[in-house]
Amino acid sequence: MARSRYEYSTSPRKIQPDYNPQRRSRKNNIEVVKETPKQGIRITKEQKSKRIKATLIVAAIFLILLTISYRNSQINEKFSQVQNLKKELSSIQKENEQLKVNIENGLNLNNIEKLAKEKLGMQKLTNKQTLYVSLPKKDYVEAASEEVKKEENKNWFEQIIDNIFGNN
Repeated sequence: MARSRYEYSTSPRKIQPDYNPQRRSRKNNIEVVKETPKQGIRITKEQKSKRIKATLIVAAIFLILLTISYRNSQINEKFSQVQNLKKELSSIQKENEQLKVNIENGLNLNNIEKLAKEKLGMQKLTNKQTLYVSLPKKDYVEAASEEVKKEENKNWFEQIIDNIFGNN
């Protein structure tokens, strides 16, 4: 019976390709790539110089970034030192203010009198303990017996002129 063009099934007919596909074996899925000999590949001087320039640019950028990060770390370290010194300064200033207040309290005459009575056992003077001394009304200041010379600081030019003309 001749085959008609009408298909009775739901699946279409498979068309054979014009070429034969290569089937890989399922055991080895590794493709072997033949390396091209390196003798055949030649790099021109321009390509070499471009590669060298590119690597130098990358190295320079790396050094610049390294320098920037190092400077930032130095800045952070100095900033932390400044902050620590500011904290130390503020604590010293607080302590100084407290000591000033303690000194002012200690200089109060009532506090001094109280400490003298309690710790040292001192008492106020009475009229019986007071002694009066009479001094003659003679002047105890003596007049200067020698003449005092006042030397002025002169520059070198004035000293030379004084030596030449004899001005004393």
